[in-house]
Amino acid sequence: MTTDINVLALVKGEERYIFLFDDAHRSEALRTLGRFASNPELSFSWYDAAVLSQRVRQTAQEVAQQSAAEGGSFAGGSNVPRPHRRFSLPLATDRSGDET
Repeated sequence: MTTDINVLALVKGEERYIFLFDDAHRSEALRTLGRFASNPELSFSWYDAAVLSQRVRQTAQEVAQQSAAEGGSFAGGSNVPRPHRRFSLPLATDRSGDET
């Protein structure tokens, strides 16, 4: 079983802030945004934290909606949502009659 990794990125001048987290560690990602915003040595502001935390919550809502649409609660009664496909990429086997 694979775990999807969420990526949030913010570019401020020469600085790059990149946050990686999976669905099970969403609350830790939110806390990290707050810690970065409260650090006076970083240019990462509370506004930056608010914008990125809104995006984190939006992804949580998307996961919940997709889980509900797929017919149910979390796998095995746990707090971790079922894995889902975020992208639908064509496979080599999807080609029908395309051979030249």
